Amino acid sequence: MAFKQVKRAFCIALFCVVAWAAPATAETFRVVGFGDSLMAGYNLGPNEGFPQKLEAALKARGHNVAVANAGVSGDTTSGGLSRLDWSVPDGTDLVILELGANDMLRGLPPQITEDNLDRMMASLKARGIGIVLVGMLAAPNLGPDYATAFNGIYPKLAAKYDVPLVPFFLDGVAANPSLQLDDGLHPNAAGVDRMVEGALPIIEPLIR
Repeated sequence: MAFKQVKRAFCIALFCVVAWAAPATAETFRVVGFGDSLMAGYNLGPNEGFPQKLEAALKARGHNVAVANAGVSGDTTSGGLSRLDWSVPDGTDLVILELGANDMLRGLPPQITEDNLDRMMASLKARGIGIVLVGMLAAPNLGPDYATAFNGIYPKLAAKYDVPLVPFFLDGVAANPSLQLDDGLHPNAAGVDRMVEGALPIIEPLIR
């Protein structure tokens, strides 16, 4: 499983570099969706993932934008930190940073998640790359203390780095079977539409 994730991450990095090398006008706004299976498009068709649907929605609104998919299923914030530099090519204008759900599902200490996200955001800021931080909420079974610590990570870091926040990536999708795959965790294509709808008002002004 670890080898498959490394191989997938390498392919994603190669895809981002190739996509950035493709002919485009100087005005193309380059976005990288950097995250886990929710970004990668787990068990969805080629054009049904969040980055692809977000790009289509932005283009339909007249924006010259390219959104690369740098999501890796199963990725944690530790994994994201280790691959950040080579998964986000130079020339990227904006990173949609979506990680932490797998940390939470594994019951990792919230401080680890916060520290890793903090380091990723500091690195992107140092490179002059814009950030949209995507939030996640802890599962109720982890208890109120864990939820308080974990849920507070995203607004805290968004305020620290003065970046826009999507409060909850699965807002309107979580606990809605009609918008989920059979596993009850991941969105189906209609669920991704709902996620794009929720994130678009936060992301589009940055592209304008």
